[in-house]
Amino acid sequence: MRLGESSWVWQRYGVTVAGEQYANGVTVHGRSSVTIDLNRECTAYDAMAGVDDLTLGLGRVAFSVYADGERLWRSGTVEGRQAAVPVHVNLTGRRVVRLVAEPGTGFDAPALADWADSRFTCR
Repeated sequence: MRLGESSWVWQRYGVTVAGEQYANGVTVHGRSSVTIDLNRECTAYDAMAGVDDLTLGLGRVAFSVYADGERLWRSGTVEGRQAAVPVHVNLTGRRVVRLVAEPGTGFDAPALADWADSRFTCR
């Protein structure tokens, strides 16, 4: 992860979205960007994207996954108390991944957004 180019990140165990608990995940603010250098051959990124239950049902966030500057996946708006949406992105031949969360409004920027069960498939 490029620390100097990434927003605040909280790597956690026991992430909860809409009452569903996930073993682990990465929590960010509703307005965030996290850049990851793959440093090896990876074929996929998978996660469940949603608004963390610590936000008490408040907040609306849209999630996107970019690779080498190209957006490969977008969730649409996910609201607090809404089930997390599945993320699957083909990363074959890609070098840099950027996970982006965008708030629905300016008031949603401090919401906690989760990339639950976040994992890369690499060789």
